Amino acid sequence: MTDQNGGHLLSQSKICVVCSPELGQDTAMQLDILVKDNGGEVVIHEEPSPFPPIQEFTHIISSTADFPAYQSACDALIPVVKPQWLQTSITKNKLANPRQFNPDPRLFFSDVVVTCGDIPDGDKDAIIGGVMAMGGLYSPRVTSQVTHLVDLSMDSDKAKTVLAKKMGAKIVLPHWFDDCLKLGRRIDERPYTLPNPEILHAGPNAPIRGAGNPDIVGASTPEPTELPTPSSSPYQNRNSSRNLSVFEGKHVMLSSDLGIGSHLLESIEDLIRQGNGIVTKDLTKADMFICRYREGFEYRTASRWNKDVGNLSWLYHLITHNTWTSPLKRLLHYPIHRDGLPAFKGLRISLSNYAGEARAYLENLVQAIGAECTKTLKQDNSHLITAHGNSEKCTAAKEWGLQVINHLWLEESYAKWKMLPVSDPRYTHFPRRTNLGEVVGQTKLDRNVLEQVFFPAEANADESRVMQSKDQNIVANPENNKNMNPPKVRAKSAAQSPAPTTTTTQAATPHTGKSSRKVSSLGEAKTPLASRFLEDGKENDTPSTNSSRKSKDAAAARIHSIAPDIALYEKEKKRVGGVIYGGRRKTDADLVPPNTKKRRSAEPEEEDEIEDDKGDPKRQKKAKLPPISIHLVITGYQRWIGSIKKEDSDKRQLRDLGIAIVQDAKKCTHLAAPSILRTPKFVNALAYAPVIVNVDYITQCLEQNELLDPSNYALKDKTTEKKVGFTLAAARERAKKNQNKLLRGYKVCCVETIRGGFDAFKSIVEANGGECTLFRGRVSINDTRRDDSSSDVEENNVDHSMKNDVFLLSGEEPEHAKLWPRFRQMVFEVGKTPRIVNVNWLLDSAMSQEVRWKDDYEYITNEEDSSD
Repeated sequence: MTDQNGGHLLSQSKICVVCSPELGQDTAMQLDILVKDNGGEVVIHEEPSPFPPIQEFTHIISSTADFPAYQSACDALIPVVKPQWLQTSITKNKLANPRQFNPDPRLFFSDVVVTCGDIPDGDKDAIIGGVMAMGGLYSPRVTSQVTHLVDLSMDSDKAKTVLAKKMGAKIVLPHWFDDCLKLGRRIDERPYTLPNPEILHAGPNAPIRGAGNPDIVGASTPEPTELPTPSSSPYQNRNSSRNLSVFEGKHVMLSSDLGIGSHLLESIEDLIRQGNGIVTKDLTKADMFICRYREGFEYRTASRWNKDVGNLSWLYHLITHNTWTSPLKRLLHYPIHRDGLPAFKGLRISLSNYAGEARAYLENLVQAIGAECTKTLKQDNSHLITAHGNSEKCTAAKEWGLQVINHLWLEESYAKWKMLPVSDPRYTHFPRRTNLGEVVGQTKLDRNVLEQVFFPAEANADESRVMQSKDQNIVANPENNKNMNPPKVRAKSAAQSPAPTTTTTQAATPHTGKSSRKVSSLGEAKTPLASRFLEDGKENDTPSTNSSRKSKDAAAARIHSIAPDIALYEKEKKRVGGVIYGGRRKTDADLVPPNTKKRRSAEPEEEDEIEDDKGDPKRQKKAKLPPISIHLVITGYQRWIGSIKKEDSDKRQLRDLGIAIVQDAKKCTHLAAPSILRTPKFVNALAYAPVIVNVDYITQCLEQNELLDPSNYALKDKTTEKKVGFTLAAARERAKKNQNKLLRGYKVCCVETIRGGFDAFKSIVEANGGECTLFRGRVSINDTRRDDSSSDVEENNVDHSMKNDVFLLSGEEPEHAKLWPRFRQMVFEVGKTPRIVNVNWLLDSAMSQEVRWKDDYEYITNEEDSSD
């Protein structure tokens, strides 16, 4: 077929077809014929043969994103498309948009072609936009390609056409798309399918159908106990006699931290060898590295070199299914953290409505993230993870004020390695008549997160020395390392120009120094750790004078690839103090000694915030700077908004005048603001009784380039003072007497999703001597109040009737109100008085520097009104 310009449609295309369980050899051969008939070139790739160089191709056809070269293709901006892309391009006689045919599972509507029946225009636009954003297609007419018709009944013209022509499209309610988009997952259409959708007819207590889930088969635990039985590859040639081919030509390294016995270890190694794999103890040769924990030099090095790093569960999965899959595709196929995520320590999580392998998977995931998974639900639990909202556990959890969420919160917190807010609507959404167990295990690990947290680019000193010796050996013996995957070289900024390439072994690593480092570096490399990367007796080999041209080219290419790192190292080496954490020692002869001369005047640390860091000795003569006379906290200053350069310049000028800008209220002597504000900076600073000036003081000091008297610029805001019922002068005097003990002994709790943020209110309470904790359904109360005789706070400023009160900072939102009964119950149980208040109580008290009370501060429920 020729295109509109008279040439073949694919004449400029070279396409790689990736075989997989979903795309077998027969289908690959059909695609091969279609591509060639339209003028293109084609290569069929089957595991375990090495993937061809990715840069050769214009497109890659695959039914799945789970093949080794997928990430490399994305990095190289080479489109990965499903087979339907080819059919569509040929039908339209032009290359179709590859995005709509991306096999990435995150585009969960990629198999959907939707058309809309008699539904409102607003709903229609929203559905079309959501489907296309998630990889699907829209058709204005009913065609054979349509997979879903969105309608409200079977009486529309399009619905009658689908039925009459038996087109096979599913007729679903708009609610299905809405629930899928809210969850970010594709759920089963059956409860939404016309003519009798379950969500409209089933009773509220009717049991919800469970569903199988292939995503967690063989991936429900990070520590399997049974050795798997190999099976034939589902897309392998039937005439092949080989039973296990996933390790064909692969070097596999097993870490010592697996903790398995010698008998089991031998059995695993035998299985790898049966599949023509090679068991190695040399990480430089390994293609796969199997370990238990995300720690240690070998783990970090293998990860930086883009080896396939997985755990024993992943290795067993490869053996069982005889098909390669990424260890990042399933959360428990990747090594776990030994101690879990710190934010989850102490959490007690229970599960509800998950069954079978899905339940085992979530139980193991809870343990892997560092929390405790409880079989039963009690009041001391913190969270309930449920697949739907119909169960006794869900009812009890809501009554007790526990967090009720779906499993997506747990999975995505684990993948991003931080506790995500439970207030996200995606985590509290439970579609009617759907058991979310069917979408368990679809979350993938993010390699960028893993790299930032567990194997960042900068190495410590020991690793640098080992890498240095290893790289020297690579240049000396390039032929012995042809199968090694080179370390991933990070892109540097344009300012870091590559250093000139050279053929010396000393320049072959970004961690080497000057010539004086040669002997010491090689000497340090002779450690048990380094010996795994060097062949016995060859630490000091040098290139032969008769080396082939090929060897020289390989060495030159290797040097060129790491030239940016060499340039960066040379730059860092010149910094004051040297590259202490990059492999150099303080005793090195070429280390630039730091300037240890004492300053003429003792100056606090805030000065570092406004100093130049370019290493220019002339700019570092701190003796010329005047001593700091004012430590200033600034809030509400409009002059610097949108101009970082202006802000930096002004701060330097102010420092030259003796004014240091600080962020920590504890260190401030002065506070500058345009008026009385309710910002965290203003409220926190008030507790330390600073001199309060108008921001005009800053402007005038800058314009006159002179340190002016702050008493001439005192902040005056009579209007706000009248409104809030106190004067700044009186509040400052009370702050001096309180000495940051206004709320000492007060117990303040705060709901997690408070408007303004928990951290802001916590800082205000603690600046005034109180204790502030996050309320997640539990209250821990230690009575720290002192006797009246020992109080350092002015007696007239303390409301003694509130000494036994426990405060909960909350809003009026329904999600906050549902926590109130639980809070009151727990406070009453310890003999205290619960007070659920809005944030005005805390702000008014902290700003006036006296504990204030008005009935308007407290939320009163109907039950309390009736009891009164």
